[in-house]
Amino acid sequence: MPQNFLQHLGLYTDLYELTMAQGYFLSGRAHVPAVFEYFFRSNPFNGGYVVFAGLEELVEVLLELRFGEEDLRYLRQQGFREEFLEYLRDFRFGGSLWSVPEGEIVFPREPIVRIEGGLLETQLVETVVLNLLNFASLIATKAMRIRWAAGNRFIADFGLRRAQGWGGMLASKAAYIGGVDATSNVAAGMLYGIPITGTQAHSWIQSFGDELEAFRTFARLYPERCILLVDTYHTLESGLPNAITVAKELEAAGYRLLGIRIDSGDLAALSMRARQMLDDAGLQYVKIFTSNQLDEYLIRSLLLQGAPIDGFGVGTRLVTAYDCPALDGVYKLVECDGRPTLKVSDDFTKILLPGRKQLFRYRRADGSFAADGICLASESRAPAELYHPFFPLQRISVDGLSAEPLLQPVLYGGNLCRPLPTLAEVRSYAAERFASLPDVYKRFENPHIYPVGISAELRELRDRLLQQRLRLS
Repeated sequence: MPQNFLQHLGLYTDLYELTMAQGYFLSGRAHVPAVFEYFFRSNPFNGGYVVFAGLEELVEVLLELRFGEEDLRYLRQQGFREEFLEYLRDFRFGGSLWSVPEGEIVFPREPIVRIEGGLLETQLVETVVLNLLNFASLIATKAMRIRWAAGNRFIADFGLRRAQGWGGMLASKAAYIGGVDATSNVAAGMLYGIPITGTQAHSWIQSFGDELEAFRTFARLYPERCILLVDTYHTLESGLPNAITVAKELEAAGYRLLGIRIDSGDLAALSMRARQMLDDAGLQYVKIFTSNQLDEYLIRSLLLQGAPIDGFGVGTRLVTAYDCPALDGVYKLVECDGRPTLKVSDDFTKILLPGRKQLFRYRRADGSFAADGICLASESRAPAELYHPFFPLQRISVDGLSAEPLLQPVLYGGNLCRPLPTLAEVRSYAAERFASLPDVYKRFENPHIYPVGISAELRELRDRLLQQRLRLS
């Protein structure tokens, strides 16, 4: 990370955000009331949902956002006006933030975060909102998909070495929210309280005279947490026999070999043969772990083949979101100076839903998720009937279902409304909410589209503003 990066959070933005901010200031519009909302347009990985993450980091940034003297000198060199720089000298985010809980399961076009305040401050934070929420939610979603494929088996995040620079820290945290059990990232373990795990690299084995010597040395040094990497030379002819020898030696010393790890080759066939060799040696307790370019699809395939694998180390394809490198989250102005705003597009599906909004989650009697409803924040109750956002003749009846409002205040007037949940609580919440999502929306291939509708009042507002805009044009 660049030296003292956290001291320059005010500059962690796109140039046009500062350009617009100065424009608002110079034109006397800095404190015009404004409302922006964050949402995404499509699910990543061709999936059926997103796990929302990154809220804690966003709140921390908003609370710490400052422009120091070094920042102001730099902006002066870029041609920003002196009176604007004086304003930034004392800048603090004084707006409000509403959000669904971190770890919530969310869907396209839903208002997930709402930021209210002066036009200047709410505009200025756009880039960091998108930067943090898009990435963390993407990785948490990938982790949840891997968790679903693996069932209750152990999953470790091995991705730090393949992560996008310092983004590896947020990736490890988001992966833990999404359901991995531990990380190889020691810094994430210390800072976030995530359990850490790891074995040894092939270089450890190669550095010794032979494989058995390498195994014995490692077992002597770490007898209570020994896992041996068995594929450096030949998994079945060398690695497994040597691991069995060391396991017996550990037994004689009063310890147990925790497991073996296979990092290459036909993981299904090798794990089956390894299980048989271990069991024949009376080592039924020794677990089998695998790694090497794993993702939810390969894990599912291995388990469908009956591979007796107890845990997976998942790296590159988790922390880089290998098959979908970005979540298409956007941050849009929905209200300005008390009037709802509308962005028009030739593509009707990209026409903005105007106005300050609330999001309701409807649940069946068994607690499972049934539908979500987007309505205006001013509506006094959850609507009993929802309309498809784009096809007005399609309706969703939610009458009789329980409804819970998901957008809750997090910051008010630049101050925290209540303590944020711990990482463990966020992870538990994500797992609980995911369990309430019916399986038809979790499928990797052709998942059902989760029903999200809008209220009659919101539909009428959008259509009225659209007609007004069309008449003006």
